[in-house]
Amino acid sequence: METGSSTFPPYLAARIRARRSRGCCVGGGCLPELLKQVHWGETLQSLLQQFDGAATQLPRSLDFGDSYADVVLHGETIGGAPVVTFFQMDKRTRGLKRIQLERPRRGVNPPALRAISAALQADYGRPDKICLTPVSPIGGYQAAAQEVWVRGTDAISAIYRDTTLQAFEGCLFGVASGYCGLTGQLLVRISPADGIAEPDPCFLTNQRG
Repeated sequence: METGSSTFPPYLAARIRARRSRGCCVGGGCLPELLKQVHWGETLQSLLQQFDGAATQLPRSLDFGDSYADVVLHGETIGGAPVVTFFQMDKRTRGLKRIQLERPRRGVNPPALRAISAALQADYGRPDKICLTPVSPIGGYQAAAQEVWVRGTDAISAIYRDTTLQAFEGCLFGVASGYCGLTGQLLVRISPADGIAEPDPCFLTNQRG
């Protein structure tokens, strides 16, 4: 297990380490079932056809750095927690590069975190790696944690980013501007085992040495 420094907020670290025997994905094994329906490098047209009306094509693509998403899938759940599924397409090949299942921002809370973590462990067992990133400039003053599973040719990452009250440097009038820090985020990323995104907490932990 890899962790950040001892300044990592203890309450968020405790959430990651807390486990529940319940909280499995509604319907059982949602992520493994989703992975059976897609393949890496798949085209936009193939995804739309595969999900037969359940997937929505966005009017404008969402940029994810090394990829973009113009197809989303609503109605998926992990551990009973509703998530929005983004199919991230490689900017170079235009094929499926990564799948991101994200909890709506207003639904990021400890019960959802525990439910999603428990469901992933029910499907994949204990994580191969856990990384904790403390509040620091390199992380945008946002504490984060990541659980990573590598199963066959796929990598599954659960990422939890805490709401920060310290990122006021970008505010026009500092604290007087009101709340302008980074909001909490709870997501699961699935990619080929050699395609884990670099901005993830485990990458930042390794960069600090």
